[in-house]
Amino acid sequence: QEWYNPIIREKVYHLFEDEIPYQTTVIVHEFKHKSSLIKIGANIIVQRETQKAIIIGEKGSMIRRLGTEARKDIEAFLQQKVFLELFVKVKPKWRENDLQLKEYGY
Repeated sequence: QEWYNPIIREKVYHLFEDEIPYQTTVIVHEFKHKSSLIKIGANIIVQRETQKAIIIGEKGSMIRRLGTEARKDIEAFLQQKVFLELFVKVKPKWRENDLQLKEYGY
């Protein structure tokens, strides 16, 4: 299930510019495979509230777009319907914390 992270992260790179993509990581926290549907829950980790606001966008427009694009790519690869649930979480200085880096797979 870790291979979903790069798909979601690639959408962050594609949709956002400047520092935001370089200060984010994606953590899949839920993966449930049912007969007709795969449910994936993922956290997009950022360092600041302002980054969270940018990723969410006005009235959720950007996170919705990011989720739709990532879901379509995952569905195309798996040839199965996917329910993708994204959350944006703020973890200040996560990139400077060895324990968090290890937890996130770095």
